[in-house]
Amino acid sequence: MTQRTKTQVAIVGAGPAGLLLSHLLHLNGIESVIVEAKSREYCEARVRAGVLEHGTVDCLTQAGVGERLHREGLRHSGFEMHFRGQRHRVALDELTGGKAIVVYGQQEVVKDLIARRLADGGDIRFDADRVAVQGIESDSPRLCFDHGGITQEIACDYVIGCDGFHGICRAQIPANQIKTYDRIYPFAWLGILAEAPPAQHELIYAHHERGFALFSMRSPKVTRLYVQCDPNDSADNWSDDRIWGELTLRLATDDGWRPNVGSIIQKSITPMRSFVAAPMRYRRLFLAGDAAHIVPPTGAKGMNLAVSDVIVLSRALEMFYKQASTHGLDRYSEIALRRVWKGERFSWHMTSMLHNFPEHDPFHEQMQLAELDYYTGSVAGRTTLAENYVGLPIEVI
Repeated sequence: MTQRTKTQVAIVGAGPAGLLLSHLLHLNGIESVIVEAKSREYCEARVRAGVLEHGTVDCLTQAGVGERLHREGLRHSGFEMHFRGQRHRVALDELTGGKAIVVYGQQEVVKDLIARRLADGGDIRFDADRVAVQGIESDSPRLCFDHGGITQEIACDYVIGCDGFHGICRAQIPANQIKTYDRIYPFAWLGILAEAPPAQHELIYAHHERGFALFSMRSPKVTRLYVQCDPNDSADNWSDDRIWGELTLRLATDDGWRPNVGSIIQKSITPMRSFVAAPMRYRRLFLAGDAAHIVPPTGAKGMNLAVSDVIVLSRALEMFYKQASTHGLDRYSEIALRRVWKGERFSWHMTSMLHNFPEHDPFHEQMQLAELDYYTGSVAGRTTLAENYVGLPIEVI
């Protein structure tokens, strides 16, 4: 027997995009159901990005889910670029009229959104099996899945795919109706969490002859660090001594600064790619977040692009349900993709400027250093970095 229900918007995926969309719709009196293949515990424990743009912080604050973010998040008014043994600060607030970023883990955003949706009576179906989208060519799409041993079917007006790069939704769009743009980078990041107080209070992006490194943090007691590595490498090949040796070498400055060393409590390797699928809509199916685009983490844009997608899409759905207008829905993909491609460009540029590429020769290395010199030594260059880093404006419909 199949249990059948109906809602206005069916959302696949309980990551930041799906949860925030459901919450924004709720604030506007629009019903939604979230269907998620993983458990709540898995979603809340999955460590991902941690840099929130100024606009992302504003969105979460205005939506009433920013209390813990403001209490526990680390506000940064600048970051540093490291090369030739020296660091150069980019003052975000001074260059952007007072804007800044906040370091607050993506899993913490997910925890806050889940708690709020459940407190508001939101419908989140975790641990859903065999999730499938049906009727996407019709005016009555459906989500079908097994949940709690019962086969369920949710009829809806629209299906929103917020189910990530490997999700099921993007594959529902016929191949002749979608185009993908993809670049896989010839390196990866080995990321660690260390029980060590951050040795300084702002992020450091480092260019080094041995490869890129990034100094970040998650709390006053936990440091987050990355080193460039081979994409086919295994975290098991990196002993604690080897990790700290590389980090110290790549991040050390001529004045003797070194990162604090501590017990490594987590390590993993993240591949690097740029990916965009366009358009982000097919009939009554819409894509948002990683289901439609992936960026290398160098520019700290992944979750922030998901948030801007959702802001545009929630307003488009509000126009449909409150004004009976499809204007916003018809323009969603066009508007979202403009910001997506700018985020892709910035992430690609930061990645290209800071990493070692197998094909690079001494000429290419000097070109990277010249770029770093320009962007850190020029007010115009620092302003370009700062404007992109705190987040470009989100276009409204």
